[in-house]
Amino acid sequence: MEVILKQDVKGLGYKDDKVTVANGYGRNFLLPKGMATLATDSAKKMHAEVLKQRAFKEDKLRKEATANAEKLTTVTIKVGAKAGESGKIFGSVTNIQVAEALNNAGYNVERKNIEITNDVKQLGTYSAKVRLYKEISATVNFEVVAE
Repeated sequence: MEVILKQDVKGLGYKDDKVTVANGYGRNFLLPKGMATLATDSAKKMHAEVLKQRAFKEDKLRKEATANAEKLTTVTIKVGAKAGESGKIFGSVTNIQVAEALNNAGYNVERKNIEITNDVKQLGTYSAKVRLYKEISATVNFEVVAE
């Protein structure tokens, strides 16, 4: 079954992608939840027209994301956390805290687009992968400091 995605679906594709899925998955999950529409001939024509109109806008967003990715790779963000004398953090640093630190530094990044590669339970320097646009991502270094 061929469908056109109305929103990003993790593991399947991004909004406005035309994908082929199993009949049951499309009929019982994607279509009823409003995540996709059936790719009929008229829907394909309409989809092609929408893609033409969005090409310019998407190119602008891609350029902005690339520029932000270059800036983010050079920046080191400081994230404060409560820690004991041995340097062990009470709890751990999550993507929410990294997103707040990035927003305070002037980079508007949603927390769902931040992926911390390993557990942050000690003071020190770590890295996180930030997805800025579809396939454009940057690695951000952040330093965990005691508050």
